Amino acid sequence: MATFQYIAKDSAGNETRGTVEAGDRNSAIAAVRAKGLLPTALGEVKSSSLAKPQKAAKGNVPDKKKSGLNRDIKINIKLPNWLQGKIKTKVLTQFTRQLATLVNAGLPLMRGLEVLKRQMKDQRMLEALTGISDNIAAGGTFSESLTAYPKIFDHLYVNMVKAGEAGGVLEVVLGRLAEFAEKSEKIKNKVKGAMIYPCVVLFAAIGITAFLLVAVIPKFQQVFQDMLGGAALPPITQFVIDASGFVQNNGLQILIGVVAVIVILKVIGRTEKGAYFFDVLKLKMPVTGTLTQRSAVSKFTRTLGTLLSSGVPILQSLTITRDTTGNRVLTSAIQNVHDSVKEGESMTQPLSQCKVFPPMVVSMVEVGEETGALADMLTRIANTYDDEVDNAVAGMTAAIEPALIIVLAVVVGTIVIAMFLPMVKIIGSVSGAGA
Repeated sequence: MATFQYIAKDSAGNETRGTVEAGDRNSAIAAVRAKGLLPTALGEVKSSSLAKPQKAAKGNVPDKKKSGLNRDIKINIKLPNWLQGKIKTKVLTQFTRQLATLVNAGLPLMRGLEVLKRQMKDQRMLEALTGISDNIAAGGTFSESLTAYPKIFDHLYVNMVKAGEAGGVLEVVLGRLAEFAEKSEKIKNKVKGAMIYPCVVLFAAIGITAFLLVAVIPKFQQVFQDMLGGAALPPITQFVIDASGFVQNNGLQILIGVVAVIVILKVIGRTEKGAYFFDVLKLKMPVTGTLTQRSAVSKFTRTLGTLLSSGVPILQSLTITRDTTGNRVLTSAIQNVHDSVKEGESMTQPLSQCKVFPPMVVSMVEVGEETGALADMLTRIANTYDDEVDNAVAGMTAAIEPALIIVLAVVVGTIVIAMFLPMVKIIGSVSGAGA
């Protein structure tokens, strides 16, 4: 029997360390897993390093340099901290789609992972695949190996893979995951694309206005003083000049104020009540509220439908969907749905009470429950609302773009007119003096 030193994660994701006695490496991994832990590193401890075996038996790990852990340990699924960041959705989607194709073609999972490792260019994903392959080779399951990389594979991904493994339909689940990610990314890109032009116009309006107030208006002000000899200016001209002076004299204070407001809003948004208020506000905004609501409905129904069709139990599916909504109003509604289903009741009443889901959606969910085709009905709702999101994006763009252009025209036009009115008076006085 040999002594193996391990680093593992418990069910809550906390790291723990200790030692086990086993005949070989695979037996040691099995012993660690029997404790309900997921080993992330394992190495045999040389007899010379066991200076204090009693303490080691209690789970205290000797210093790595003294114990030889650095020499013998083999990292199975542990990533360095700097690799724990999120990767691009496109990379994950491409990996999922390719793995589904390989598994569906009859390749074993390990062989498919090796093929994808050779062509993976993203370093973080490559490190993750290496760790996952090592852990599967050591006796772990695919879904358990994914849990070591929560920044790459979220709860939705892991639980769907787990359901696919349990039902023997991993390739089907991977295909659904890829389709889900592709459609979610498509909607997100449409919303981002629709906001590019309005943002450009808005920043242009702010930049042009600031330039006119800081650089152009002061020069006109000096001309007016010289040519009119201190005569009263038209009210609109005086207003623009006063605004210019305020911006010049208080530019730093204005900048600090803007930053302070942003910071305060961020701080409020981190509180439970503040975050809930902002999420309600997102759903109630005149132009963007419709888009936010339809996006939320589409995401909820697609996520829940994908989980149910993959074999994930309804309560677990609702929990996962609740944690991935991104909107606290919807999170609260899904929690009420979860509690209702847990008590053996219907989903429709809590869905209708939250005022987020249109009556048509609630009715379709009710029909899906009654007919036993809830997963299929949810997928149909999601497809319908994907089209609704497209229409909402088009409508929002059509409303925002001309509004911003009008605002820019009014601001710049007001400044131009304000500067033109005194020029008329100056031209008139010059013409009168010449006559």
